[in-house]
Amino acid sequence: MKVNFEKLKELDFHSNEAYKTLRTNISFCGDEVKVIAFTSATPNEGKSVVSFRLAQAFGQDEKKVLYIDADIRKSVLEARYGLDVETKGLSHYLAGKAKINEIIYETSIDNMDMIFTGPVVPNPSELLGNSKFAALIIEAREKYDYVIIDCPPVGSVIDAAVVAKQCDGAVLVIETDNVSYKMLQKVKVQMEQSGCRMLGAVLNKVEISGKGYGKYYGKYYGKYYGSAYGGYYGRDEDE
Repeated sequence: MKVNFEKLKELDFHSNEAYKTLRTNISFCGDEVKVIAFTSATPNEGKSVVSFRLAQAFGQDEKKVLYIDADIRKSVLEARYGLDVETKGLSHYLAGKAKINEIIYETSIDNMDMIFTGPVVPNPSELLGNSKFAALIIEAREKYDYVIIDCPPVGSVIDAAVVAKQCDGAVLVIETDNVSYKMLQKVKVQMEQSGCRMLGAVLNKVEISGKGYGKYYGKYYGKYYGSAYGGYYGRDEDE
């Protein structure tokens, strides 16, 4: 069954180029980096849009990609992009209510398959930490060039750190002027304690018309994260 996203809009030129740059930089992290978690420190920083659009960019580059919406507590993707069918999702599989092949959907985006969240459950951290999720990732590694996983904010719950144990790397999405440097340090340490490599950070929701922002944020975040992938992302799709 193919899923169509009825509300998916075309990106403008600058946003499209930014995601292509993000795609290129991640590909240069090495062939061994295939399963990548995306998270943020707090809600509404744009991690879901950034990770989804990156998966789309990999598909446009003829890479076979699986996008997993693992934000079981509060997914926004189905409402944001609109689905034309009802789906089974990740929580169905983790709870033993569906098999892997029943939750992977072909999408209207070229070369991109997706696993949706499924219904909200009372114990997402426990489900994500069980052997079923590990088995899912092992199988996905064999079939896809990249697996992109959208995780809940790590500053709010531990789900992202649990998921990151199965990943080759993680990317932190940071909203401009929203999170303190001290909090970002704490989040980075928490992710690294899971054993997952921090690939870098994406600075999101930047007003690109402002002067001097690149110099300021390059110094502020670059000191800690080394470099930000893909330059700076504007407010496309309110993210």
